[in-house]
Amino acid sequence: MRTVGDDLTWHYGTVTREEREFQLGQLAITVWLTGLSGSGKSSIACALEKKLTAQGKKCFVLDGDNVRHGLNKDLGFSLPERSENIRRIAEVTKLMNDAGLIVIVAIISPMIEDRALASEIIGSDCFHEIFVSTPLSICEERDPKGLYRKARSESLENFTGVSSPYEHPMAPALVVDNSKVSVEDNAKTIVRYLEGLRVSSLGRVASR
Repeated sequence: MRTVGDDLTWHYGTVTREEREFQLGQLAITVWLTGLSGSGKSSIACALEKKLTAQGKKCFVLDGDNVRHGLNKDLGFSLPERSENIRRIAEVTKLMNDAGLIVIVAIISPMIEDRALASEIIGSDCFHEIFVSTPLSICEERDPKGLYRKARSESLENFTGVSSPYEHPMAPALVVDNSKVSVEDNAKTIVRYLEGLRVSSLGRVASR
Protein backbone atom coordinates (compact mmCIF):
# COMPACT_ATOMS: atom_id res chain seq x y z
CA MET A 1 0.00 0.00 0.00
CA ARG A 2 1.38 3.39 -1.00
CA THR A 3 1.69 6.15 1.58
CA VAL A 4 2.14 9.90 1.34
CA GLY A 5 5.84 9.37 2.06
CA ASP A 6 6.27 7.41 -1.15
CA ASP A 7 5.90 10.64 -3.12
CA LEU A 8 8.27 12.70 -1.00
CA THR A 9 11.99 13.28 -1.50
CA TRP A 10 14.39 14.53 1.18
CA HIS A 11 15.88 17.88 0.18
CA TYR A 12 19.50 18.27 1.26
CA GLY A 13 20.70 21.79 2.07
CA THR A 14 24.08 23.18 1.11
CA VAL A 15 25.18 23.87 4.72
CA THR A 16 26.01 20.70 6.64
CA ARG A 17 25.42 19.98 10.29
CA GLU A 18 29.18 19.78 10.79
CA GLU A 19 29.60 23.26 9.33
CA ARG A 20 26.97 24.61 11.68
CA GLU A 21 28.70 22.92 14.64
CA PHE A 22 31.99 24.47 13.60
CA GLN A 23 30.40 27.90 13.31
CA LEU A 24 28.78 27.58 16.75
CA GLY A 25 31.85 26.03 18.36
CA GLN A 26 30.06 23.00 19.78
CA LEU A 27 28.94 19.48 19.05
CA ALA A 28 25.17 19.29 18.70
CA ILE A 29 23.85 16.68 21.13
CA THR A 30 20.67 15.78 22.98
CA VAL A 31 20.53 15.49 26.75
CA TRP A 32 17.36 13.47 27.42
CA LEU A 33 16.19 13.75 31.04
CA THR A 34 13.72 11.01 31.99
CA GLY A 35 12.06 10.35 35.34
CA LEU A 36 8.80 10.53 37.25
CA SER A 37 6.65 13.63 37.54
CA GLY A 38 8.09 15.76 40.34
CA SER A 39 11.54 14.18 40.10
CA GLY A 40 13.18 17.49 39.17
CA LYS A 41 13.71 17.04 35.42
CA SER A 42 12.56 20.51 34.39
CA SER A 43 14.45 22.26 37.18
CA ILE A 44 17.67 20.42 36.31
CA ALA A 45 17.14 21.10 32.60
CA CYS A 46 16.81 24.85 33.18
CA ALA A 47 19.84 24.93 35.48
CA LEU A 48 21.85 22.99 32.90
CA GLU A 49 20.73 25.34 30.13
CA LYS A 50 21.86 28.33 32.18
CA LYS A 51 25.30 26.82 32.84
CA LEU A 52 25.87 25.88 29.21
CA THR A 53 24.67 29.28 28.01
CA ALA A 54 27.11 30.93 30.43
CA GLN A 55 29.85 28.95 28.67
CA GLY A 56 28.75 30.43 25.36
CA LYS A 57 26.95 27.31 24.17
CA LYS A 58 23.80 27.54 22.09
CA CYS A 59 21.17 25.33 23.68
CA PHE A 60 17.44 25.05 24.26
CA VAL A 61 15.15 23.17 26.65
CA LEU A 62 12.22 21.18 25.28
CA ASP A 63 9.96 20.61 28.27
CA GLY A 64 7.31 17.91 28.01
CA ASP A 65 4.53 20.07 29.46
CA ASN A 66 5.43 23.06 27.29
CA VAL A 67 5.34 21.02 24.09
CA ARG A 68 1.87 19.75 25.00
CA HIS A 69 0.61 23.35 25.00
CA GLY A 70 1.22 23.60 21.26
CA LEU A 71 2.70 20.94 18.99
CA ASN A 72 1.23 18.03 20.96
CA LYS A 73 -1.91 19.58 22.41
CA ASP A 74 -4.02 17.08 20.45
CA LEU A 75 -2.54 14.13 22.36
CA GLY A 76 -3.78 12.54 25.57
CA PHE A 77 -1.93 10.30 28.01
CA SER A 78 -2.71 6.76 26.89
CA LEU A 79 0.41 4.71 26.14
CA PRO A 80 -0.05 5.01 22.34
CA GLU A 81 -0.50 8.78 22.64
CA ARG A 82 2.53 9.03 24.91
CA SER A 83 4.52 7.17 22.26
CA GLU A 84 3.42 9.61 19.59
CA ASN A 85 4.22 12.53 21.91
CA ILE A 86 7.78 11.25 22.30
CA ARG A 87 8.16 10.51 18.58
CA ARG A 88 7.20 14.08 17.69
CA ILE A 89 9.53 15.55 20.30
CA ALA A 90 12.37 13.36 19.02
CA GLU A 91 11.78 14.53 15.45
CA VAL A 92 11.85 18.19 16.53
CA THR A 93 14.96 17.52 18.60
CA LYS A 94 16.72 15.98 15.60
CA LEU A 95 15.98 19.06 13.52
CA MET A 96 17.37 21.30 16.26
CA ASN A 97 20.50 19.13 16.49
CA ASP A 98 20.85 19.40 12.72
CA ALA A 99 20.81 23.18 13.19
CA GLY A 100 23.83 22.76 15.48
CA LEU A 101 22.05 23.26 18.80
CA ILE A 102 22.44 21.40 22.08
CA VAL A 103 18.94 20.25 23.03
CA ILE A 104 17.93 19.43 26.60
CA VAL A 105 14.72 17.38 26.71
CA ALA A 106 12.84 17.09 30.01
CA ILE A 107 10.04 14.56 29.66
CA ILE A 108 8.77 11.60 31.70
CA SER A 109 9.06 9.26 28.68
CA PRO A 110 8.08 6.24 30.79
CA MET A 111 8.63 3.35 28.37
CA ILE A 112 12.01 1.90 27.40
CA GLU A 113 10.76 1.21 23.88
CA ASP A 114 9.81 4.86 23.33
CA ARG A 115 13.14 6.16 24.59
CA ALA A 116 14.88 3.68 22.29
CA LEU A 117 12.86 5.06 19.38
CA ALA A 118 13.86 8.60 20.35
CA SER A 119 17.51 7.52 20.37
CA GLU A 120 17.08 5.95 16.94
CA ILE A 121 15.45 9.07 15.48
CA ILE A 122 17.96 11.50 16.99
CA GLY A 123 20.97 9.21 16.52
CA SER A 124 22.50 7.09 19.25
CA ASP A 125 25.86 8.83 18.86
CA CYS A 126 24.44 12.12 20.14
CA PHE A 127 21.59 10.88 22.35
CA HIS A 128 22.50 10.97 26.05
CA GLU A 129 19.89 9.52 28.39
CA ILE A 130 20.02 10.94 31.93
CA PHE A 131 17.86 9.18 34.53
CA VAL A 132 16.55 11.48 37.26
CA SER A 133 16.03 8.68 39.76
CA THR A 134 14.18 10.56 42.52
CA PRO A 135 12.04 7.89 44.27
CA LEU A 136 8.28 7.78 43.79
CA SER A 137 7.67 8.45 47.50
CA ILE A 138 9.62 11.70 47.33
CA CYS A 139 7.98 12.78 44.05
CA GLU A 140 4.57 12.11 45.54
CA GLU A 141 5.44 13.98 48.72
CA ARG A 142 6.47 17.00 46.69
CA ASP A 143 3.51 16.77 44.27
CA PRO A 144 4.22 20.31 42.91
CA LYS A 145 1.25 20.25 40.53
CA GLY A 146 -1.17 18.28 42.71
CA LEU A 147 -1.23 15.49 40.14
CA TYR A 148 -0.41 12.61 42.47
CA ARG A 149 -3.28 13.63 44.73
CA LYS A 150 -5.63 13.64 41.74
CA ALA A 151 -4.30 10.28 40.54
CA ARG A 152 -4.73 8.68 43.98
CA SER A 153 -8.31 9.94 44.12
CA GLU A 154 -8.88 8.44 40.65
CA SER A 155 -9.80 11.81 39.17
CA LEU A 156 -6.75 11.64 36.89
CA GLU A 157 -6.23 8.63 34.63
CA ASN A 158 -3.06 7.20 33.10
CA PHE A 159 -0.72 8.91 35.55
CA THR A 160 2.82 7.56 35.55
CA GLY A 161 3.84 5.83 38.75
CA VAL A 162 0.27 5.43 39.97
CA SER A 163 -2.04 4.11 37.25
CA SER A 164 0.46 3.90 34.40
CA PRO A 165 3.90 2.24 34.42
CA TYR A 166 7.36 3.75 34.44
CA GLU A 167 10.19 1.56 33.13
CA HIS A 168 13.56 2.51 34.60
CA PRO A 169 16.39 2.93 32.08
CA MET A 170 18.53 -0.20 31.81
CA ALA A 171 21.81 1.53 30.97
CA PRO A 172 21.50 5.33 31.17
CA ALA A 173 24.50 7.49 30.41
CA LEU A 174 24.16 9.06 33.85
CA VAL A 175 21.96 8.79 36.95
CA VAL A 176 21.16 11.76 39.19
CA ASP A 177 18.93 11.76 42.28
CA ASN A 178 17.22 15.05 43.03
CA SER A 179 16.16 13.89 46.50
CA LYS A 180 19.74 13.70 47.77
CA VAL A 181 21.56 16.27 45.64
CA SER A 182 20.56 19.84 44.82
CA VAL A 183 19.39 20.92 41.37
CA GLU A 184 22.51 23.06 41.05
CA ASP A 185 24.89 20.21 41.87
CA ASN A 186 23.06 17.81 39.55
CA ALA A 187 23.41 20.32 36.72
CA LYS A 188 27.14 20.57 37.49
CA THR A 189 27.40 16.77 37.38
CA ILE A 190 25.84 16.71 33.92
CA VAL A 191 28.17 19.46 32.69
CA ARG A 192 31.16 17.44 33.94
CA TYR A 193 29.77 14.37 32.16
CA LEU A 194 29.50 16.31 28.89
CA GLU A 195 33.01 17.67 29.28
CA GLY A 196 34.29 14.15 29.87
CA LEU A 197 32.92 12.61 26.69
CA ARG A 198 35.55 11.00 24.47
CA VAL A 199 34.62 13.45 21.73
CA SER A 200 33.68 16.34 23.99
CA SER A 201 30.29 17.81 23.32
CA LEU A 202 31.77 21.12 24.37
CA GLY A 203 35.02 21.03 22.45
CA ARG A 204 35.07 18.86 19.35
CA VAL A 205 35.45 21.87 17.08
CA ALA A 206 38.66 22.89 18.83
CA SER A 207 40.34 19.69 17.66
CA ARG A 208 39.57 20.29 14.00
